[in-house]
Amino acid sequence: MARKPAAAYPFAASSGASSSSSSASASGRAPPPAPKTNLNALRIPVTPERRPGAAPSPTSTASTTSNTLSRNPFLTPSPASASRPLVTPSPAPTGRSTATNRPYGTASAANSSTHLMPPSAASSTASLVPSPGSRLSPQPTSGNTPRAALSAPPQSTPSKSAASAAPSISDKFSLSPDPSLWGGNLSLSDREADDYLHNPDPKRDRKNDRGGTMFTTRGIVNLGCLAIMATGLIALFAGYPIISFFTATHQTAQGGYNLGGINMTGQVPEIVGALGLIDVATPDAAKSHTGWMDQSPYDLVFSDEFDVDGRSFYPGDDPYWEAVNLHYWETNNLEWYDPSAITTTGGNLKIWLNKTKNHNLNYMGGMMSSWNKFCFTGGYIEVSVSLPGDPTVWGLWPAVWTMGNLGRAGYGASLDGMWPYTYESCDVGTLQNQTQNEQPPAALTTGDPDWGGTLSFLPGQRLSACTCAGEDHPGPKDSNGNFKGRAAPEIDILEAQVYQDTRTGAVSQSVQMAPFNAYWQYTNTSSADYQIYNAEVTQTNGYLGGVYQQAASSVSVTNQACYTGHQADETGCFAVYGFEYEPGDNGYITWINNGQPAWTVYAAALGPDENTKIGQRPIPTEPMYILANLGISENFGAIDYDELVFPVYLLMDYVRVYQRQGQTNIGCDPADHPTAEYIQNHLEAYSNWNLTTWDDYAAVSGSQWPKNNMLYDC
Repeated sequence: MARKPAAAYPFAASSGASSSSSSASASGRAPPPAPKTNLNALRIPVTPERRPGAAPSPTSTASTTSNTLSRNPFLTPSPASASRPLVTPSPAPTGRSTATNRPYGTASAANSSTHLMPPSAASSTASLVPSPGSRLSPQPTSGNTPRAALSAPPQSTPSKSAASAAPSISDKFSLSPDPSLWGGNLSLSDREADDYLHNPDPKRDRKNDRGGTMFTTRGIVNLGCLAIMATGLIALFAGYPIISFFTATHQTAQGGYNLGGINMTGQVPEIVGALGLIDVATPDAAKSHTGWMDQSPYDLVFSDEFDVDGRSFYPGDDPYWEAVNLHYWETNNLEWYDPSAITTTGGNLKIWLNKTKNHNLNYMGGMMSSWNKFCFTGGYIEVSVSLPGDPTVWGLWPAVWTMGNLGRAGYGASLDGMWPYTYESCDVGTLQNQTQNEQPPAALTTGDPDWGGTLSFLPGQRLSACTCAGEDHPGPKDSNGNFKGRAAPEIDILEAQVYQDTRTGAVSQSVQMAPFNAYWQYTNTSSADYQIYNAEVTQTNGYLGGVYQQAASSVSVTNQACYTGHQADETGCFAVYGFEYEPGDNGYITWINNGQPAWTVYAAALGPDENTKIGQRPIPTEPMYILANLGISENFGAIDYDELVFPVYLLMDYVRVYQRQGQTNIGCDPADHPTAEYIQNHLEAYSNWNLTTWDDYAAVSGSQWPKNNMLYDC
């Protein structure tokens, strides 16, 4: 423990210590070392009376210093004091106190000793006893102070008042601002018992610390806690996401997208079955079907009976369908398609067409589809429809149809180079205008005379079988590593029209395709190519195609009673329309009109054409989605503006899809015809209808037209 300064004790040495320093200095002898102190022998030395300002006696000073140091066990001389002479104070002028008005730091008996030497008793006394003549307190007499009573015999002093003779608390305990005057040993060479704690010694510490171990119980517990915390944090922020990814139940594209959820209008589709696509309102008798061509059994795989009134088809509202909000510029329609024009009422889907200004157009209609939600490949689709308006008035364009999922109707960039191709060969048929180096000649001379005989204005098949390896293509590849030709073909269930000469309602039922035969004439020389089942009702369509499409089509007279009329309360009967098809090079399509087969086209009718140097156009193998719309356009035929009465509407009672037993193939992203990743990678082309061509999309995305190995050295 550090020593306390000697000045802090009431029995500190008297003022004679100053003389001791002077005497020791004069004699050249060092003060004797402090003997071990016997506390029982302590006594207060009695010094002779000394007048203020008088010079101390050398003899008395030396003895006093020796006695003071030896009798105070807390004061021991430092080694420096034995070899260093003390400074002798100069005598103060007679009649003037040596302490009075002396500035701090002045060499005197009280403060002349350097801080490396032990302070004298006089210094301690001077710091505790007020100096004579001090302005802070009256000068006490030696007989009236406690110290005087112990250290000197009574003396006669000038008489003073009791008030001036009484000492104050500050007289007894005031300390000098100079620590060297407090009586402690301030020598830098003085050693204390705990000094080793503050003086690092690498050699000593290394020797003392040798043999220790970090594997203490406390250390192991600390490390264990850190390990547990680290493991927990890693598991939470790294392990949990990874485990969740690999253990999550990933929804497949089978059955479409966004099925079975609750939509914005609060409707909860009531669906049952393993695939969750069959409406509970579908009658049991309608859950199976016998094939039209070979009487094979078919199972119901999807149905929507539209029995819940008030359904909304705005984006995100319905699990199966979505209405578009755009102008269908591709066919120069006169209306704007608005989601508000489609709803369900009375157990039917209702699509309006009204003479209402919308987006600077004079009409407003509706179109909805199951694009990227529900698709099917092969099978039989059936709809029950009451056609809009009056069967004797022409000009409306109602349609129920299907298209390959890689093209989204109304979104031009997604359709550019995709519609209406159904082609898996790699030849000139995949190129722009179906020509290369102005060959073959038939592609330049067997087309529309109004276009100089050009057969095709199509830009070429964008995702053809000729696509170079490494180019952007959804796949798949064949066993040779070549891409499979992909596209967006179209098969129409119905497009309603009117025979103007007889004012009879009819429907066109067709498949759209590319590339084209010469003169757009598909092969129709025998029953192996096509077949019409009732020539009184159905006949081949005189329209075969144009520079943007080729059509294999027939027109059938409809049930004239199954029209909604031109009054809101006039609802006619419903007629059944549909088609059954088998995809591929050996497939077929059979159309149904008013519940009966109308006509069939076989894949042989779409075979190779030596004139235009093209190969087989297969019956569409793409996953097909369903569309329904009601519009108006002069591209489809003449419009009887005088007799058309608005609003008009199309009603659909149900839509049902069947497939052969054991051959279910539904979903918009089947393994052999994937679409989901490609659509996601080019989502802007499928969601921005203002992008009318792939070049428009490339300008904003950088996705260029894939290279064709017939034009590039791959």
